[in-house]
Amino acid sequence: MKDYGLKDKVALITGANNPQGIGAAAALAFAREGAKVVLVYKKVFRQFDSRKTGKNGVDRYYAANAGDADTVEGRLRDINADYLILENDISDENSVKEIYSAAAQRYGKIDILVNNAATDDENGFDTIEKITQQVIDDTFAVNVRGSILMTKEFVNRRGDYGRIINISTDSAQVFAGQITYGASKATLEALTRSVALEAAKYGITVNCVAPGPTQTGWIDDTLEKAVLPLIPMGKLIQPEDIAETILFLSSEQAKMLTGQVIKVSGGHAL
Repeated sequence: MKDYGLKDKVALITGANNPQGIGAAAALAFAREGAKVVLVYKKVFRQFDSRKTGKNGVDRYYAANAGDADTVEGRLRDINADYLILENDISDENSVKEIYSAAAQRYGKIDILVNNAATDDENGFDTIEKITQQVIDDTFAVNVRGSILMTKEFVNRRGDYGRIINISTDSAQVFAGQITYGASKATLEALTRSVALEAAKYGITVNCVAPGPTQTGWIDDTLEKAVLPLIPMGKLIQPEDIAETILFLSSEQAKMLTGQVIKVSGGHAL
């Protein structure tokens, strides 16, 4: 059985209130390795039909992101994890400082940062013909500014171990129909390489995981049938697939791996 050497390491993960999400899967994976986890989330309220949340689709996904982290917390409690859950806004500099201060008060350090929180536009305005300033500002505020602020604070509070993992998307370089979301993720990939060069002198590695179509609750049966032919390996990516890659990048074994964008996509969008 592999040992990532993460026992008693402290991992801070953003965007962790969706029980089917990558953040939740990563939190549970770290906890099973004996790491302490700090989960950060912000409720995002979007219209959904509560009668349709019992199966995968946008209603389930929107409901999950509008909720708190109680379900995720319950799962962590079930495996006797050592955790801290914080509801806060990573797009605000003062809030980021509050997050790190609370984590430092509890654990004294943060060893690993997973920049997983992200937002997009659900109203169909993220195309070049319909894009609005508000969509641009809201998307970049979380996906880019928030990730930069979290990374800056991590580097400035660095200890003797440092791993930063950013979460992009495998279609970041070409994302017609969600141009601002795609552009924000492409920016995050560029930041990964730049910050990797700046942080290397501190022994901090900075890498990026770019998931393909991942079942985080939003892919309904109709969409799955449309997407599967585009995935050479013939099945949807699961949050646990992404979590396993995050664990490896966080490990001692990956100490010389930095500045990389790794697609976990089953061959989609190569």
